[in-house]
Amino acid sequence: MKFDSLADAPRRISPGLTGLSPSPAPKLDWHGAMTRLTRLASKKRRRTILSAWAVAVDLAAISAAFLVASLLRIGSIDEDQLVRILVCILPIYMGVALNNQSHHVTTLLNDFKSAWRAATALAFAAGAMLLVAFFMKIGEDFSRLLFGVGTVLALTLLVLWRYGLARIGQRYLGDSPFADLCIYDGVERSALSGAEAIDADAVGLSSPYPNDPAVVANLARVAHGMDRVIVHCRPEQRTQWAFMLRSLDVPSEIVTPELTDLYPLGIGRRSGQASLLLGGGTLSWSQRLLKRSFDLAVTVPVLPLLLPLLAAIALVVKLDSPGPAFFRQERIGLGNRKFHILKFRTMRVESCDANGDQSTSRADDRITRVGSFLRRSSLDEIPQFLNVLTGSMSIVGPRPHAMGSRAENALFWDIDDRYWHRHSVKPGLTGLAQVRGYRGATEIRSDLTNRLQSDLEYIEEWSLPTDVRIIFQTFSVLLHKNAF
Repeated sequence: MKFDSLADAPRRISPGLTGLSPSPAPKLDWHGAMTRLTRLASKKRRRTILSAWAVAVDLAAISAAFLVASLLRIGSIDEDQLVRILVCILPIYMGVALNNQSHHVTTLLNDFKSAWRAATALAFAAGAMLLVAFFMKIGEDFSRLLFGVGTVLALTLLVLWRYGLARIGQRYLGDSPFADLCIYDGVERSALSGAEAIDADAVGLSSPYPNDPAVVANLARVAHGMDRVIVHCRPEQRTQWAFMLRSLDVPSEIVTPELTDLYPLGIGRRSGQASLLLGGGTLSWSQRLLKRSFDLAVTVPVLPLLLPLLAAIALVVKLDSPGPAFFRQERIGLGNRKFHILKFRTMRVESCDANGDQSTSRADDRITRVGSFLRRSSLDEIPQFLNVLTGSMSIVGPRPHAMGSRAENALFWDIDDRYWHRHSVKPGLTGLAQVRGYRGATEIRSDLTNRLQSDLEYIEEWSLPTDVRIIFQTFSVLLHKNAF
């Protein structure tokens, strides 16, 4: 799970640690606090250095790739063609990379996202250059073979470099790339507070008053160089601290533990009073449009290719046992609304479980001979491309469950009431839980909680590159020991 700030970690983790009382962290003296502040403030400089190195090596890698391509093409360096190509492609690459935040620190620390965005920027730059060359009729001024080989080499070097940079960056910046300072005033600091926490009294900020210029200046000095300041204090001190924090030139927060169980997404105002935003609904309209467009871009060309396979499997299912080739079952979909999922029938008609009350076991006598093969190979799921086409499902998303699904004879929502939160996006043909190996029967409670945690993580961090990555990873788990 990701936290908005390091201050969130203790209060969000603690409800799951029932019965445990983390030991208090030792208090720092003034010198210790100053040392910690100096080290924390250095993260901004380190982030800048990391991003600068990313830009420099990106440009060097692209230049080196086309230089090598020139050597391979003609056995020497054709300076005219090399300069002509680089003068065109490097500025376009940098423009696209800046636009898609390819050099932002959070991107650089995520190996897949970093490589994807860098490769996308280069592919766009290469395509734009070819388009300009075509319309300007200057294609004869440079070698297409040199350009093609150079582009492939540059993509390879960029991907390898970005994967290596993510590892370097994680060691260079530590657990968090941001300077999020947590100040504890009059409340006990637990061992979970992390290295970014200091005690208010160690830096002369215990119960600060705005009518004391020295205290205001001290707070400004402590906050200097930080990305965010988070205060933990007693309820009666919050108004005072809120007044002080508004004077800072960095974002600030006050932790309110009593709201933990509500898990608010934000704070709004209604009728002159504060209100808690508890649900953000589904993805934003632009994200929904992007996800739906991607679903159609994959499904529309793939479905005609699958029609012969669909027809062949349907015929084999019909010949194997009496009954329809397809099986329709009510499942929980987007917004906790029900829809009918489509699958190839893998059980005998008289044994089909419409509500999903009984989990399938490894030696389940309800499954037909052909059905056993279809389930092991995941071919029984192919008709769900029709669900994607009609909009009730997506290519990637939490797998939809039947209303009667259980683990240890308990309904899923009785095991974890966060279960309903997984339906804020459309269910998918595949998902993060599936590529992590969480599939098959739900025999014990952890079978459900592992999937649920993956589903909630997917929703929180959704992006198109994540969907693409999950699709590719799905091919490696189509045949899985838990598929039966």
